[in-house]
Amino acid sequence: MKILVTGAQGFTGVHFTQAARALKHEVIALAADLTDAAAVNAEVAQAAPQAVVHLAGISFVGHADDTAFYAVNTVGTATLLGALCALPVAPTKVLIASSATVYGNSLHSPISENASLAPANHYAASKVAMELMAQTFADKLAIVIARPFNYTGVGQNASFLIPKLVNHFVQRAKNISLGNIHVKREFNDVAMVCGAYLHLLDHGEPGQAYNVCTGEMHDLMEVLALLQEITGHTLNVEINPAFVRANEIHQLCGDASKIRSLLAAHEKSVQPIPLSHTLKAMLSAAQSTASRENAPNVA
Repeated sequence: MKILVTGAQGFTGVHFTQAARALKHEVIALAADLTDAAAVNAEVAQAAPQAVVHLAGISFVGHADDTAFYAVNTVGTATLLGALCALPVAPTKVLIASSATVYGNSLHSPISENASLAPANHYAASKVAMELMAQTFADKLAIVIARPFNYTGVGQNASFLIPKLVNHFVQRAKNISLGNIHVKREFNDVAMVCGAYLHLLDHGEPGQAYNVCTGEMHDLMEVLALLQEITGHTLNVEINPAFVRANEIHQLCGDASKIRSLLAAHEKSVQPIPLSHTLKAMLSAAQSTASRENAPNVA
């Protein structure tokens, strides 16, 4: 299958591309800026994809420009979908990566797809707007919405929490400054998420949204304890009030029943990857990077 992937050079995009190619899919990376409609239209027309996985967007909640969330995540997605509608033959499936943050501080846990959408920040609000906007294309495109809960893995930017922790342990730092250490999140592996996306391309029902999750939460102290156990290093945590967000989502845990039921009907499944396995892989990769950077430059 010929799959057009937006955000192919990003964290998730790199892992998804590897997973798709391992299954013999042809992957075409969209190079055009989503805010450039002419470029998007031209590139989509040339690619003529059989399926689309839309991963591009601004994902860091602390991004400085709030309006950019909407320009890229919402309006940029509309530009992409418009270009796909102009194709002589529409893709068989368009998977759009949204986010579990659309649920906000839900009173229910684990959270199912039927929960009310209550975004608590501009990133989440832009994803809600994106999902609602995508519904206007439902009569023209077979769109499936994926709502991944928190995930991490090798290659994630150090501005995100888990890579930040990993780097501090690799550097054997004495201290680390964090915000609210009492939040609870799923910290799934990017490989699991990419596997779920590939299954949803094959079996996801158009017009439906699916949580991509395991329902297994961890608090930050548990993550720190695992890293300490693996490395033998102790890190002192300092709370920096500047890192504490007023609109912090305190707990985010997903109900995976819907995607599990879908995949079971097709004799498929998505297997969780233990957090310890993910952390060990990230530590190894970060250590290798640090070793290369510190290696003497021999002429």
